[in-house]
Amino acid sequence: MPELERQVAWYPGHMAKAARRIRELLQTIDVVVEVVDARIARSGRNPLLDELAARRTRVLAFTRADLADAATTKGWLVALSGAAGESVAVDARHGRSVARVVSAIAGASKRNGRTGISRAMIVGVPNSGKSSIVNALLGRASAKTESRAGVTRQTQWFRLAPGIEVMDTPGVLPPKIEGAQAQWKLAICGAVPRDLYDPQEIAAAFHRWLLARHPRTQVPDLGAFAARRGFVQRGGTIDYHNAAHSYIRAFNEGTFGRISLEAPNDSEAA
Repeated sequence: MPELERQVAWYPGHMAKAARRIRELLQTIDVVVEVVDARIARSGRNPLLDELAARRTRVLAFTRADLADAATTKGWLVALSGAAGESVAVDARHGRSVARVVSAIAGASKRNGRTGISRAMIVGVPNSGKSSIVNALLGRASAKTESRAGVTRQTQWFRLAPGIEVMDTPGVLPPKIEGAQAQWKLAICGAVPRDLYDPQEIAAAFHRWLLARHPRTQVPDLGAFAARRGFVQRGGTIDYHNAAHSYIRAFNEGTFGRISLEAPNDSEAA
């Protein structure tokens, strides 16, 4: 997808500023919680965050586990637990699920020998579910959330418990996303601003990928989806642009079922 590849260097100034701020604040942080969309457990991680938080205790929190294939998520938890510290799968809609993050933070702080207030930083790519996790942890809508990339623009501190404080940070993507596979996966999962890609290309790339792995899939292509949903303009022509946006939204609502776009044993590059 050459067009997407050309466009995905999105506001690098904002990314660079956020990365610098994270680097500065890490000096006061005990635990780094990296939030990753479970559907893109490889592409949804930023190598820069590995570099920035290399010397900090890590907790890897897979969000949207309810939208991902359960067996694949379990495979990722096993594959990444050793390298990334403790790994947990969460559904931000359920407090009991998100409580695993609190336990992981407390456990990591205890292993560090921390006796005072433990400070955790929530990091991840845009729209990975960072603010949703913070809100679920607090039990109230304190961190701003929307189903689009780039909503959180400033760092925010929150008191999670008497001995735990958490900081929500802006999402950080690499200055350039390498490879068409990673690009469309990040785009369909909402990590890339909608005005920086052609939704028809993303829908088509997803369906080609799905057909290659599941030739008998019942998930419709964009044309069939548009016709079924009534995206027909005057004269009988199909409104593919708006249909594609609806198609991507349907994917993220779980309409097509629980789908993981990457597995630990994938042979393809991210």
